[in-house]
Amino acid sequence: MDGQKQGTGFFASIASTLSAMSRSVNGLLGYEGLEVINPEGGTEDAEVEAHKGRWKQEDRDSYWKMMQNYIGSDITSMVTLPVLIFEPMTMLQKMAELMEYSDILKLADECEDPHMRLVYAAAWFISMYYVVQRTWKPFNPILGETYEMVNHCGITFIAEQVSHHPPMSAAHAENEHFVYDITSKLKTKFLGNSVDVYPVGRTRLTLKKTGVVLDLVPPPSKANNIIFGRTWVDSPGEMILTNLTTSDKVVLYFQPCGWFGAGRYEVDGYVYNADEEPKFLMTGKWNEFMSCQPCDSEGEPLLGSELKEVWRVADIPKNDKFQYTYFAHKLNSFDTAPKKLLPSDSRLRSDRLALEQGDLSKAGVEKSRLEERQRAEKRAREASGDEYKPRWFEITDETASTPWGDLEIYKYNGSKYTQHRTTVDSSDDIGESENSSSEFNPWQYHNVSAAQS
Repeated sequence: MDGQKQGTGFFASIASTLSAMSRSVNGLLGYEGLEVINPEGGTEDAEVEAHKGRWKQEDRDSYWKMMQNYIGSDITSMVTLPVLIFEPMTMLQKMAELMEYSDILKLADECEDPHMRLVYAAAWFISMYYVVQRTWKPFNPILGETYEMVNHCGITFIAEQVSHHPPMSAAHAENEHFVYDITSKLKTKFLGNSVDVYPVGRTRLTLKKTGVVLDLVPPPSKANNIIFGRTWVDSPGEMILTNLTTSDKVVLYFQPCGWFGAGRYEVDGYVYNADEEPKFLMTGKWNEFMSCQPCDSEGEPLLGSELKEVWRVADIPKNDKFQYTYFAHKLNSFDTAPKKLLPSDSRLRSDRLALEQGDLSKAGVEKSRLEERQRAEKRAREASGDEYKPRWFEITDETASTPWGDLEIYKYNGSKYTQHRTTVDSSDDIGESENSSSEFNPWQYHNVSAAQS
C-alpha cells in the first residue's frame, strides 16, 4: 500500500537522523502523522521501536481506521475495545490497589505534627501512581458490579458500579485509623494515538484520631501510543491535597515526560500551612519513592535537617506478564475476599477469569455476552419505567465542582452493608455464595436474557 511505503520511508529517514545523534536513546518520530515516543529508551532502531505493540499489523490498521471517527471525543463508554489490550482485573479492583500502602496512614493518623501528617497522606496518594504506569486496560465494571476486600491492614473495602451512562464508581474503605470515600467518573478525550484521562471525582480521606478531613484533586493522565508503538502512561500536572479542617495543603507537581524521557516520574512540591508558608518540601519519583525535608519560609531546606524517605515501592515480581505487583495478584485471589462473597463481585466475572487463564477467545466472547446482557437490562428498565438504584451507595443532593466538570456525589450506606455482612457471615446458608462457587450475578432483572431486544 502506498501509504505504508511512504510511512516506511519517513521512518527510515527519521531513524537515520536519530542514529546519528545516538542509537541508544529513544526518539521522536511519526507514523502517518502520529507522534510515537519511547520514554524508556532502548537500543533498537527507531523504526523497529515505533512498530512495537500488542497489535497484529492488520488488526492495528483496521482498528485505527475505525477509531479515527472518534478523535476529539470522550470514548469512555462509546467504543467496544478488543480484549487483547485488557488485564484480568476490573476498574473496581484497580481502585482497591490504593490500599496497598495503607500502613502509611497509620503513621499519618498517629502523627502529632499537622504538616508531617500531610506529608504521609500525600505520599500514600502518590503510591497509587506506580499502578497507573501499568499499560493494560482494566475491564469496565458492569452496572451493579461490586468488589470487596478484607484481610489487609484491618481494612474493609467495598466498591460498586453505581452508573453505566456515564460510567461511575463509588468506594468506601475503613479501618481503625482512617475512612476513605470516593465517587469517580472518568472523562476521556481521544486524540488519535493517545487518550487524555480526566479524573472527574471527589476523594475524601478522614484521619480518625484528629478527625481532619483531606480532599484530593489529582492531575490528569495521558495514555500514549495506544495503537502504534510501545504504550506508556504519564500524569503531568499538579496534585493538590487540602486539609479541609485547617486549610493547610500539599501542592505537588508531576513533571511531564520530555525528550528522551527527561523528567519522567519526577514529583516535587511543598506542604503549606493555612497562610501559604512552606513547611516541608517533598521530592521523589512516583514510581519509586517519596521523601521530605523541613524547610524555611523561602522553601529552602532547614540547616541541620535531613531528607527523610516516607514511601518506597515494594519489591515486585520479575517479568510479570501484566506488570502486576504482589498486591495486585492478591486482589484477584480469594485470599482478600470475605468468606461469603457477593455474587456481583469482580473476581467472579467469566471474561476476567478467562483472560487470567490465558484464553483470549473465551474472554472476548464472555465480555460481549456480559455487555449485551447489560444492554438488555437497560432496555427492560426503560420499558418498565424503573430507575436504577445502587445497593450499597446512595445518590445525594450534593454536587462537587472539579477542574473537569461537576460531579454528583454518592454516599456509602454503612448501616445497610454492615447489617448485610453480619447476617451473611453468621449464617450457615451459602446464600450469597462462598467465593468461587458462585456465578457472576450483578443483574437487576433475573428473567432478562441478552437475546431480548
